[in-house]
Amino acid sequence: MSLNTRLLFALLGFPLLVYALMSVLLVIQSDTKARAVQQERLESAGELLAPSFADAITEGDAQRLEILARQLLSMRGLRTVALFNPQGERLLLLGKSAPTTLDAPAASQLIMEEEAWRLRLPLGVTQLNTSPVRAGDGSAGWLDIEMGTRTLTLERYKLIASLSLGGMLLGLLMFLVAFAISRYATRPIEEANQALYRLSRGDYRLRLVPTNASELHHLTSHINALAEHFQQAQRDMQTQIEQATSELQESMETIEEQNIKLDLAHRSALRANAVKSEFLANMSHEIRTPLNGIIGFCRLLGRSSLDTRQQEWLQHVHRACDNLLMLVNDVLDFSKLEANRLTLEEADIDIVSLVDEVVGLHAPEAQRKQLHLVAMVYDDVPTPLCGDPLRIHQVLNNLIGNALKFTHEGEVIVRVMLDNQEGQHVVLNLSVSDTGIGLSDAHQEALFSAFSQAEPSHSRQFGGSGLGLTICRQLIERMGGEIEVESELGKGTTFSFTLPMLANRAIERPTEISLANPTIRLYETHAPTRHVLEHLLQRWEAQPIAFDDAESAQLLILGLEHSDYTPERHRHWQRVIDEMPYPVLILANGNSFDLPPLRLTQGGETLYKPFSRAQLVATLKQLLLPAFLPHKTSGSLVALPNPSQPLKLLIVDDNAPNRELLKNMLEDPSLHITALESGHQALEFARTSNVDMVLMDIRMPGMDGVQTTQALRRLSGTWARCPIIAVTAHVLSSERQKWLSEGLDDVLIKPIDEVKLHQLLHRFLGVTHRLADSGSTQPSHNRSQPVTEAFSPAAPATLPVIDLEIGARLAGGKEYLAREQLKRLIDSLDESEQHMRAAFAQQNLQTLLDWVHGLNGASRYCGAPELALLVETLETRLRTSGLDHVEGLLEDLYQAMARLRAHRSLLQRP
Repeated sequence: MSLNTRLLFALLGFPLLVYALMSVLLVIQSDTKARAVQQERLESAGELLAPSFADAITEGDAQRLEILARQLLSMRGLRTVALFNPQGERLLLLGKSAPTTLDAPAASQLIMEEEAWRLRLPLGVTQLNTSPVRAGDGSAGWLDIEMGTRTLTLERYKLIASLSLGGMLLGLLMFLVAFAISRYATRPIEEANQALYRLSRGDYRLRLVPTNASELHHLTSHINALAEHFQQAQRDMQTQIEQATSELQESMETIEEQNIKLDLAHRSALRANAVKSEFLANMSHEIRTPLNGIIGFCRLLGRSSLDTRQQEWLQHVHRACDNLLMLVNDVLDFSKLEANRLTLEEADIDIVSLVDEVVGLHAPEAQRKQLHLVAMVYDDVPTPLCGDPLRIHQVLNNLIGNALKFTHEGEVIVRVMLDNQEGQHVVLNLSVSDTGIGLSDAHQEALFSAFSQAEPSHSRQFGGSGLGLTICRQLIERMGGEIEVESELGKGTTFSFTLPMLANRAIERPTEISLANPTIRLYETHAPTRHVLEHLLQRWEAQPIAFDDAESAQLLILGLEHSDYTPERHRHWQRVIDEMPYPVLILANGNSFDLPPLRLTQGGETLYKPFSRAQLVATLKQLLLPAFLPHKTSGSLVALPNPSQPLKLLIVDDNAPNRELLKNMLEDPSLHITALESGHQALEFARTSNVDMVLMDIRMPGMDGVQTTQALRRLSGTWARCPIIAVTAHVLSSERQKWLSEGLDDVLIKPIDEVKLHQLLHRFLGVTHRLADSGSTQPSHNRSQPVTEAFSPAAPATLPVIDLEIGARLAGGKEYLAREQLKRLIDSLDESEQHMRAAFAQQNLQTLLDWVHGLNGASRYCGAPELALLVETLETRLRTSGLDHVEGLLEDLYQAMARLRAHRSLLQRP
């Protein structure tokens, strides 16, 4: 409610309320007084005339009665006058209505009703008191007078109307007075309110006029002062805003300059990162190329006659090369992780096969140090699982390698357990435990830092870059897992990590073999290995018993340590084997070169620890189920197939010398080889024939190797499953991954390494080719890296132009073939140089790269070390840097081609 309304109520309401109360009291008082006066008049008139009426009745003077009655009726307000004799008979009636006859009243009686008053007086009795009738007088009857009250009501209403009218006039007058007063009081307040509102809106120019009232004068003064203060504050704030705007503008200009500098720095960083990546790619290849040359020449040197001291030197060179290659690989992986350029694949994985493969890679080291290397994959782990096998392989390879490196005696155990399974999501827990030197708490905290090892001397004593565990941690985190370490100094270390994987098509691992409940005598002193063997034998429905158990058996599994091959223990175990009436399976903790053989009198087999589950299954099938014919698997060795059913191989290469060389390298009665020169010919051949394996050149005119592979895959289900191997002279890591994702099964780098080719035949066709006989001195733990026969890292001028010994080796030991390959290469140099010069002059990178790649592939099969190294370096530079900074390499290549042409006469000699 507003102040104006309150003032109106206060000034108008209270007087009107008093006036109304007074009017009510006045009406009540006036009405009471009028009634009293009227009653008094009525009773007085009746008392005065009652004796006269009594006398007239007694005398029987009717005329006098009527005169008296009319005299009484003339009184104001009377309506009826009636006389009754003592017997109740009416003697006279004047008025408008006849009163109701009642019994004679004993005394004066006034009956007051709503509309009329009725007075009954007995005649002959003294009125208005109870004094007795005069002596001698009897009752003459009674008088009945009726008076109407309408006059009283009208008077009351007139008074109410007058008072109401007066109240209205008074209210109007008071309203005018109150309104004037309220306006006088509230107008300055409204003006102050309006002024404050305008102040709140930012209008500080308004000033109020002072009033006479002191209170309002103070209010006006304060508001004006407030407006002046706000106006001054506004001016000050405007000044500050202008100053701040100026400073902000200067700051924005400074920030803009900084942004420009940051943008330039960011671009510089991107260029530096690109340069770093290019440098790493170049250095990777530049380092790998001479390293592979060193390794190749060491292999050749190892085949020659060397004394003991020279063999030791050669082993040191091998070890140094292995460490350097491992360092290069670690740095490259670390750089990819730091640049967030590492992509994870999704492929079906059999954990048992993967773990067995990794353990097999480290078998030589475990055998050399006489350590027990055991893999335990629990039965509740489903198969197949979906993940990145290459990265899981890399993590396990690093952890097992570290465990073997820092363990001098005891064991290394790999465990794979199911941690959690919800629907199609599986979490595995993988751990690698060893009994090595252990780690202190301080060393554990810094263990996963880059370029860090537990002790500074470890890098010199044990080798390594200190990047392995950092790479493992980042790889595991990329795959969604976590890694942790538990260790105690001097008591060994356990690395464990979780690995989330998809199990879209996973089922419970099926039983690998059913052995029809044979009894197998088991001797194994190493408790974890014994527990694994007992569990697997029971899983495969066999009954393992102790070695000294008297129960008869069908097979003896004999686990022997290195100490069991001393002369005395060797004779003891030979007697035990000779006395056994059934086959013996020897599980030797060593290798076939260090341990003397034991003669298996009743037949049997020898497996060298660590052995894979597939090897154990195949051996048990052979020994306990002789009727079993082994199927082709990637993990078992089978003899060459029957010559009447040779395996079919298809070679697709546009270069005739390359096709001829591959055919000669693969020449064998068990292999039927078809060589074609283009992708179109391969498609025509595939529409009518099938093969077991294809060696596909990548860069071919018209339809390249990838396009040909994709077209072959679409022909039929047989071709969709056929192994197709890419054969190329050069491949980057990104190109390799791309080719594998586009349908190729593997990549073979020129020059073809005999061991690598044998591994591919064994992996995809399950055969052991005669090339395996040529062996390699390369340690088995290097099998995960490409082994290529490159050339010496010396400067091009110091490399021989022609080396027929290398050429013969690259041609599978056939010198005549090496000569033919070199002649073909020399004959093609003129055309290659012409096209390369034209492509470089036109700045046509693709054409130049095609001719360089073709020359690289051709030189890979020839004994031309200088040309091979130069063309390899040039192709790497073209793929990583384009046409920048290659002119000098091209000139060096042209000069090497000229020197090679000049030596053509040397090839004429037999």
